[in-house]
Amino acid sequence: MMLDKNTVQKLIDDFILENESIFLVSLKISTSNQIELLIDSFNGIGIKHCMALSRHIENNLDREVCDYSLTVSSAGLGEPFKVFKQYQKYIGKNINIFLKEGKELIGKMIDAEEGKGIILETTRQEKIGKKKTKIIEQQSFEFDQIDKTKIVISF
Repeated sequence: MMLDKNTVQKLIDDFILENESIFLVSLKISTSNQIELLIDSFNGIGIKHCMALSRHIENNLDREVCDYSLTVSSAGLGEPFKVFKQYQKYIGKNINIFLKEGKELIGKMIDAEEGKGIILETTRQEKIGKKKTKIIEQQSFEFDQIDKTKIVISF
């Protein structure tokens, strides 16, 4: 028997209602009932969050009715953004955007507006006479211009 995606989605939504800073990044259910969840949070995701969601789902799905496997993990830092809330989470942080036209930019995300796009602040050095001057520019990009976005990890 195939698992109903809506049933699993409702269980996730119920869990998120009680844990408001957590949001769903992706939900995949294979034809062999392998459930794969990626979650994130504005406050960071720990193993305890993954375990709590896993338990919540397992306590509400009956393996006697439908056998399944379940994997709950956090959205990886090196992975491209999949949902708008990831853009919201990283406002004020450095991101790397890859445009559909082939251009790649790194800069600080100043703002993100759902259904519209982002504002990216880039900095470059320009030689004016004998002096190097720092040039700061803000550019707007609509989501349909962006192929993928990743957080810039700095240590």
